[in-house]
Amino acid sequence: MSSIGIEFRQVTKRYGDARSPLVVKGIDLQVPKGSLTTILGPSGCGKTTSLRMIAGLESPTSGTLLIDGQDVTTLGPAERNVSMVFQSYALFPHMNVVENVGYGLSVQGLSRDTTAQRARAAMELVGLAGFEQRLPSELSGGQQQRVAVARSLVLEPSVLLFDEPLSNLDARLRRSMREEIRALQQRLKLTVAYVTHDQSEALAVSDQIIVMDAGLIAQAGTPRQLYEQPATEFVAGFMGEALRFEAVVDDAGQVHLGPLRFAPRRPVAPGPVRVAVRPEAWQVEAVPAASGAQGEAGALPGTLRKMAYLGSFLELTVDTPLGEVFVVSLGVDHAWQSGDVMRLRLGSHGVSVVAG
Repeated sequence: MSSIGIEFRQVTKRYGDARSPLVVKGIDLQVPKGSLTTILGPSGCGKTTSLRMIAGLESPTSGTLLIDGQDVTTLGPAERNVSMVFQSYALFPHMNVVENVGYGLSVQGLSRDTTAQRARAAMELVGLAGFEQRLPSELSGGQQQRVAVARSLVLEPSVLLFDEPLSNLDARLRRSMREEIRALQQRLKLTVAYVTHDQSEALAVSDQIIVMDAGLIAQAGTPRQLYEQPATEFVAGFMGEALRFEAVVDDAGQVHLGPLRFAPRRPVAPGPVRVAVRPEAWQVEAVPAASGAQGEAGALPGTLRKMAYLGSFLELTVDTPLGEVFVVSLGVDHAWQSGDVMRLRLGSHGVSVVAG
């Protein structure tokens, strides 16, 4: 059996005739069996279209789509062992929970007893035991989400698809539900493709992240690889906040960013480059106002313009010779004031040399 759960080979998709622009532009991607891959990107990048092609709800314009090594390019949704959890949950309001969960099995013609037994087992997996007789209107948003997941799991699919599954939930519930989805996927060794526009959600749940931009794959890799080693400015900016600066690499391989010098993670050819710096990469040092912040080797002088206290960290906006710099600092005990003079240094985490 194939070790690849989902595979795209040069898949394209356009809506309309041959003069219409491609929404998906000849992409190759693989989702290893038993893993969770998130397809991430801005609105209109092709991520939801790609998910719908996996589900069989859309047909590729060209290319090949395989599930568990089988070519399913021309098969309809009912002919491929795939189940999808929609953003809206799509629960039947007049059916109770056990009826909603077992609906797909009853359509397949299974007996009422078998359907109810398997539905209750799926409900237990997602923490809904005892909720059999509730109507969707009697459930919280998180509970409705669990019903939608159980309804998909009960079909025992080869592939489980999630389309923006947490977008209707508040922030705290989103965090707990993404943890539940991840734990369930790992426990049952499900092959999951998961679409979201939320970077923190993607980082939290994924074995692999595929970032799409304008119908193409900008980069694919582990969450750590995409956050710490973005291949392009687009990926650096999309995977969390980052400021980009012009810099130069010297013949010794050192990056010169204003007065700052550092060695890139990977060798870079000498010449002009762009450097992406995340807010948490900056290390802040206070400087007595009388001494000024100039003349310190390896430090960037700055003046605090504004500060926001967020409990466990500070957000600082600093004017520097490189322009305005946004800094996230864990030094919450320091009583910064607007106009304070400081020095900024770069840590090893959150700094990337990227292509334009």
